[in-house]
Formats: sequence, structure tokens, C-alpha cells
Amino acid sequence: MHQLSLNKTVNLLLLFFLVFAGLYFSKPFLFPFTLAAIVAMLLLPLCKRVEKKGLNRPMAALLSMFMLALTIAGIVILLIWQMSDIARDFSQMQSKIVDLIHDVQGFLKAKLGISQQQQQKFLESSKSSGGGAGMTQILSGTLGLVVDFVLVVVYVFIFLIFRTHLKRFILRVVPPEESEKTEKVIHDTTRVSYKYLSGLAMMIVMLWILYGIGFSIVGIKNAIFFAVLCGVLEIIPFVGNLTGTSITVLMALSQGGGSGIVIGVIITYFLVQFVQSYVIEPLVVGAEVNINPLFTIIALVVGELVWGIAGLVIAIPVLGMFKIVCDNVEVLKPYGYLIGESKKERQQPWMEKWKKLFRHKPSGEDKKKALP
Repeated sequence: MHQLSLNKTVNLLLLFFLVFAGLYFSKPFLFPFTLAAIVAMLLLPLCKRVEKKGLNRPMAALLSMFMLALTIAGIVILLIWQMSDIARDFSQMQSKIVDLIHDVQGFLKAKLGISQQQQQKFLESSKSSGGGAGMTQILSGTLGLVVDFVLVVVYVFIFLIFRTHLKRFILRVVPPEESEKTEKVIHDTTRVSYKYLSGLAMMIVMLWILYGIGFSIVGIKNAIFFAVLCGVLEIIPFVGNLTGTSITVLMALSQGGGSGIVIGVIITYFLVQFVQSYVIEPLVVGAEVNINPLFTIIALVVGELVWGIAGLVIAIPVLGMFKIVCDNVEVLKPYGYLIGESKKERQQPWMEKWKKLFRHKPSGEDKKKALP
């Protein structure tokens, strides 16, 4: 009996290893394919509405993709417009950055005993070690991004056009008695992906407003740029908002801001995170992707290890879709329960969660006093 259990555990670990190895080595194919599937699920409701207006499916797909492209282009233009204002003060910021680097070098020398000559040698060695292939890596990376972008656009268009054909194929693969459940899984997967992504987009817009107000009050130059940056980086949970806030702090220091501005940026970050966690997310995003915090972090770590930054972006939607499959397949239901949150916590109204932060928890003496 113990030998059988051990063999099952070893086989399961071997399966996980093979899956992760396959994901890692098949990234050039799987990443554009997966990202396109997620984007197609986001555009699917819009595409259906356009089709109801009388357009055929290819034209509806093109129009939906064009509207998404216009939205992304608007965000990029806004960032470039704000970056042009930052470029005007670049020389002044550069001198501030040099002074900041000298301060850091002085701190390392005073506290850790590392002389400036040793620090300079370390920087030169790190530059020389990767300098030869630097331009080649940049060119290959740029070419890879262009190829991935073209593949994603083509895949999205094909998914939107042939979605009925793909659905019928999946229903033909499963046994007839499982077709109804399979159709439910397909519907729930598409609905959850759309709800999560559209809710995330609305939350990012709200974060732009909150960060913009906060950074403007603090006194950050080009507050709109850093607000948009912090909001866009929210696509990567946990890591993105910290990265955006760190960049804002560094730019505040390079702009000549003192400790007061830095403290103001940090306070703004915590206030926005509080509003995001207890007001915006429950109202806008909701519990559509009800994954517990442990597996959220695990998904982000594994996604980064397997596919890098791209894995961070799509890790949560993919895990949410995997959980739906687990919830509807009898053998995988325990894993769906493990990944998700408890129903009691998930169904709790958001206002109750907010009140719990300020609700008085009775101590042992209070409980004794309450006894008759």
C-alpha cells in the first residue's frame, strides 16, 4: 500500500516536471497562442454585439480589434506626451542622479567599508561581462517582440472568426454524456476571463485617477505620467504597483524632491492600495477569479520562472481558467478547492470585510463580562 502511494506521488511529481519543462521550451509558440486566447475572450462580448448590428463575423472581429488598438494607442500617446515633458528637465535630473549615486557610494563606504574604487571595478566588470552581446540581444529581443505581436494579432482574429468551429471540435472530443458539462466549462471560462480582464481595465482607470490626485497633492512633477505608469503596471499583481511606486520615488529624488515628497509618495501608495483592496477590487473585479493569496503568489513565481515577465502578466487569468476546469472535473475537484478561496470568505460582502478592520475584537475579560 505504501509502495503504491509512493509510486503515485513520484508519477505526479514527474508529470509536473514534464509540464513545466514543456511550458519553458515551448514559450515561442505557447505564449502568443495563450495571450491571443485571453485577448479574444476579452473581445468576444464586443464582437457579438457588433455582429448583432448586422456586420458579418470577420468585419466584426476587425472592428473589435481596431477599437482595442485605439485604446492602447491612446495610452501610449499619453505616456509619450508626458515623457516629452520629462525630457526637458533631463539634464537637471541627470545631475541629481549623479549626486544620488555619489551619496549611495559614500554610504556603502562608510557602513560596509567598500571603497569607491572597488565599487567602480565591480561596475566595470559587470559592464564588460555582458557588453559584447548587448546589441545582439537588444536586436533579437526587438525582433522577437515584433514577431509575437504579429502572431497575437493573427491568432486573435482567427479565434474570433472560428470560435464556433473550435467549440464544436471540443464538444466532439468529449463523450456525449459529458457534452453539457463541457459546454458549461467553456462558457464559464470565457465569462470569467472577460469579467476579470474588463474589471482589471476599469480598476486601472480608477487607479490612474487616485494616483494622479495623490501625486499632484504631494508635488510630483509630471504626476499624470507616473499615475498612468503605476496603473498600467497593476497588470502584474503585487510586483507591478511596487515597481511603479519605486520608480516614482527615484524620479522624485532625481527631480530634487526631499524626504517630505518621498514620504508623501509612500503614503499615497498605501492609501491607494487600501482603497484598491477594500473598495475597488470587490466592486469592480469582484470574486470572478477566486484564487487564494498563496496560489496567486505561486502562480506569479512559476509564471516568471517559465515565461519571464510575460508569464507574470498572464499567470492569474490562466490559473483562473484552470481552476474552472478543476471545479467541473470530478477527479480534479480537490485541486480546485485547494487553489480557490473558501465560500464563506468569498461570499462575505465587501462592506463587512471593510468593517472588520475597525471592528473591536473582544478580549478574554470582555467575554467574561458578557457572560450572565
